[in-house]
Amino acid sequence: YGVAKLVYGLSQSLDGYVDHMKLGPPAPAAFRHFIELVRGATGLIYGRRTYEIMRYWDEDLPDWDADDREFAGVWRSQPKWVMSRSLKSVGPNSTLVADDFESVIRRLKAELAGEIQVAGPVLAQSLTEAGLIDEYRLYLQPVVLGGGQPFFAGPCPPLHLVASDLIADDLIRLTYVPA
Repeated sequence: YGVAKLVYGLSQSLDGYVDHMKLGPPAPAAFRHFIELVRGATGLIYGRRTYEIMRYWDEDLPDWDADDREFAGVWRSQPKWVMSRSLKSVGPNSTLVADDFESVIRRLKAELAGEIQVAGPVLAQSLTEAGLIDEYRLYLQPVVLGGGQPFFAGPCPPLHLVASDLIADDLIRLTYVPA
């Protein structure tokens, strides 16, 4: 049996917003970090909106470079759990969880080992409220968006800083655990 760690991490602006369209793609060195992060994950948990954004990686596009193709392959190979009451189906290597999200995630944490990555602020908020997130990773990009979807969809839980790292170029990762 395992005791997987649930890690919520996303790139965000300096003012706390996670709009992937406005933030743009990561610089090549940062993208390598995310390729290895996904490669090392035990699995990926998404809310509906974030999963629909990530479906971009389901089918190769002709203008992709080698890193794009590598990320897509790594992403496709990972098991994914999609928490959604509105979706009727999900893509390859994905499991749709339509209700009782909390007990499904508790079971995954108990049965698996390693890190399970969580993406999606609304989903992360409900998992935070249930006390299920073990670590928060804020990837700060040097831009100010002035609005959008915040990294924390609700009240910020009490947190304790455990690490700060320069990932690549000017991307900084702050790692927190619940205090």
